[in-house]
Formats: sequence, structure tokens, C-alpha cells
Amino acid sequence: MAVVVRGAARSSSQPRAQASAKVGAAKRRKGSAYIPAKLAATRRIGLAPLSAVSIAALIAVLGGLAIVASDARVHSFAQAMATGVDEQLAAQGLRIRDLNIQGASPDAQADIARACGPLRDQPILHVDLGALRRRVEQVGWVKSARVVRLLPDTIVVAVVQRPTFAVWEHAGRVLVIDNTGHAIPEADPARFANLPLVVGDGADQAAPRILPVVRSHPLVMQRLDALVRVDNRRWDLRMKDGGLIQLPASGEDAALIQLDQLDQKSRILELGFERIDLRDPELVAVRPREVAPPGQLVANGA
Repeated sequence: MAVVVRGAARSSSQPRAQASAKVGAAKRRKGSAYIPAKLAATRRIGLAPLSAVSIAALIAVLGGLAIVASDARVHSFAQAMATGVDEQLAAQGLRIRDLNIQGASPDAQADIARACGPLRDQPILHVDLGALRRRVEQVGWVKSARVVRLLPDTIVVAVVQRPTFAVWEHAGRVLVIDNTGHAIPEADPARFANLPLVVGDGADQAAPRILPVVRSHPLVMQRLDALVRVDNRRWDLRMKDGGLIQLPASGEDAALIQLDQLDQKSRILELGFERIDLRDPELVAVRPREVAPPGQLVANGA
């Protein structure tokens, strides 16, 4: 029995030793994983050899400490190592001096720069590009963004900007929206008076479908003041002269074609009207504008 126990002890020590060797090798690999990425940056910008050697020595020392530390402390040692390397590289000129924003209008650039925050003079290799991209994509102007480091001293933010499509008025608020109905809170509606105005609950989401239809009828579009969403199911077109065109819940284009045909015969859009009801495809109801309010005499006794 004693021999069997000793033999088992001797045989079990070999896997334990092998496991310890594997753990040590893994720690050495983890501790040295930061070396290539940081030193590659120094080679790309032509850092002096002596400076590169000093940085390598710092990495080696910190990496050795990380190897002998317990698993729970490896991450904190790695962070300290990365911070020390970034500071060394920043001292050699790898420090942010310029933020280059591409693909954005002047209005949007200012909002994007604010979202980026104070970057100047930070170590360029210490910037979390993923977190910076996410902050930029929170800006209403931005549909998508890409952020890259341009060594030695520039951060480039390339964005796809949302197009301004319409102005949406609802519940006392006025917002600029894009061609998907997405609001751009940073855009000042007063600067986009040329955009069509859509009004009411749900008008933001429904506008991308109705506006191309109305634009295909120039005589209506040029007289249009606002599109008013009714019960979140259909539109009223409010005209600049105060007239109202009531569209059906579906088949808006066919209804406006009927209106075009009526205008060709009677020039109703030019002469003015109080209301045109296009909700019934079989019947167009027109209420003419009164020449004078009831009870008021017309000039020349007419």
C-alpha cells in the first residue's frame, strides 16, 4: 500500500508540474502582449532608437511584474504598464494636437467636436477609439462614424451626416428631421425655413412617404404652407392663402392627380378656395372662398 501511494504521488506530480509550466507561459505571453503594438508606433514615426530602447525596458520591467503577480492583479498591472508606455510615447511627441472632422457640415462640426470632448494634449495612444465613436454617434446629425488615429498627433473623425428633410412641429416643439423621420435636436429650425413643415403626432415618421408624393405635383407644392397629420392616419394640406386640401388615408397621389385635372379646367388653385375634399375618390367636393363676409356690402353695389 505504501508503495502504491508513493508511486501515485510521484506520477501525479508530473501533470501538476506541466500545468504550472503552462500557466507560467500564459502569464509571460499576457505580460508581453502589449510590447509590439506600442513599439510599432515608434517605428512608424521614426522615434530615436535610444528612446525606443528605454520604452522597451519599461515594458519589460512592468511585464515581469505582471507575470509574477496573481491572476487577479494581472489586469491592473497591464493597465499601469499601458499608461506608462503611453506617457513615454507622449513625451516623444505622440500627443494629440489636431482633431480632423470629415463629412460634416459647419453646423454639425461644432456639435461633433463638443461630443469628442477635450482631446488636445492627451497621449494619442491612450484614446479609446471605440468609446469616442460611440459618443460621436450620439449626436443627432450623425448617422454613422469612423474614428482613426493618424500618428503622430491627429485624431480623424469621419462621419456620414443625416440629410435635413423637413421641420416637424408637435406638442409645442419644433425639430428638424431627416429622410427617415429621425430627429436632429442640434439643428436650429429657424435656419431651415426652406424645408417643408409637417405638423402633428406621427407626422415625423409619415413625412418620408408623403413628401415625395406632394413634390411630384409642383402647383400644389409651391402653394403649400404645411402638411398636417390627422389622427395619425391621413393628411390635410394647409395652403399659404389659408385654403385646405383634405387627402384620403391612402391613394394620395391619385387624389392629387384628380386635383391637377380640376385645376386645368377651372384654375381653382390660382383663384383660391376654402376647402377641397379629396377623401372620396368618386367625388371631389369644393367649397369656394367667399368673396365677402356675410352681411357686408360689396364695392360698387355688386
